[in-house]
Amino acid sequence: MKTKNRRSVLKLMSRPILALALIFNMSSCVEQTGSTDTDVNASEDTSEVFESSIDLTGKKIGYCSPTLNAPYYQSLLQSIQATTEKNGMIFLSADGQDDITKQVAAVEDLITKGVDALLLNPKDPDALVGVTKAAKAAGIPVFIIDGSIDPSADYVTTIQSNNLANGALAGEWLVKKMGNTKMNIALLSGNAGNPVGRARKQGLLQGIAEEQLRSQGKIDLNVKTQAYTEWSYAGGLKAMEDILVAHPDINVVITESDVCVLGAIKAIAQAGKTDDILIVAAADGQKEAIKYIMDTDFYGCTAMNSPVQIGKNAVQYAIQYMNGKRDFAKTSFTAPLLITKENAAKYYNPKALF
Repeated sequence: MKTKNRRSVLKLMSRPILALALIFNMSSCVEQTGSTDTDVNASEDTSEVFESSIDLTGKKIGYCSPTLNAPYYQSLLQSIQATTEKNGMIFLSADGQDDITKQVAAVEDLITKGVDALLLNPKDPDALVGVTKAAKAAGIPVFIIDGSIDPSADYVTTIQSNNLANGALAGEWLVKKMGNTKMNIALLSGNAGNPVGRARKQGLLQGIAEEQLRSQGKIDLNVKTQAYTEWSYAGGLKAMEDILVAHPDINVVITESDVCVLGAIKAIAQAGKTDDILIVAAADGQKEAIKYIMDTDFYGCTAMNSPVQIGKNAVQYAIQYMNGKRDFAKTSFTAPLLITKENAAKYYNPKALF
């Protein structure tokens, strides 16, 4: 192991990393919005004042999160609250506490309080369909943010990062980095059947295949194993320990999320393989991952999934709806962005929640 990598990994592994859970839905009708020119994961106030032809004073924005037990969700809530209040509106929030029944009840409470717009991050794409219909019956527009919901739900648009495009950028970067070196790939996933993981995985494999065809004239998707991490540090550690025993020739780890691989780094380091394995993530731009990209050579890249930008966009769309806009795309993506050593410092903020 290179001396720089050894020092860096030991230092960085001492920092606590919390679990991340996300849900994703693909849609054929897409709008791409959001700037990537600023530090989108900043902890300071990055909210904006948006144009409105009506007086927003006293308007109420309700937001229900599936949980607040992760930095991503805390950062998303902070962004929505700051942007709502900066635009002169009242912010009401509810925590689903990682329980479907509790999230349904929390949304029903926000409807009862007469919010003017409901921002909903569903824990389950099916279980929250009923409350969207109840909101519509009460004259409340629903905006799905970060997660996904069944198409039968009544909602205006879904606001999320472009997981497929981000994954493709990461896969393309990997092939360019590895060149003609044969890749023995391990895939670290979130959990089985999760829509976010599926989209990111598709993007990664698509990016690898297309760049191989372009530059090498062939496809060699040598994925030797897949393991599930339950979107957790501990899950990533255990999965990587097992993979290194069963497949000691692994030289590339691709993952659906930074959090899936952050724990795995400990297993890689303990096995003395930091010089032998390259890590590529399809998302999220978590600050711990960006720090690894800056300070080491084994964490190659990740892609941005900004809770700050998603929160700002959600409030902006709610304001646009209140001003009469109705022609929203069913899915509105933030702009794809790959983070590598060349630009990592621009997006690293040690004070960020996420």
